[in-house]
Amino acid sequence: MINLVLLGVVVLAVGGCACVVWAERGGPRWARRVATVTLAVSELVHRSEKRRRRRQRLSMTPTNNSGRD
Repeated sequence: MINLVLLGVVVLAVGGCACVVWAERGGPRWARRVATVTLAVSELVHRSEKRRRRRQRLSMTPTNNSGRD
């Protein structure tokens, strides 16, 4: 079951990438819409990953022990 879900995600990603290329070359209106959605989702994933890495990096830094003198 999980294999089908992963396969679906891969097919959607490849189709979205194809629409981005097609829209860049002046494809039909629906391809431009799919390309816009694909790029927006890509940006959301990128920002989410960036935030996750930033939080992970901050959690690895030593805490400030201001309670001790």
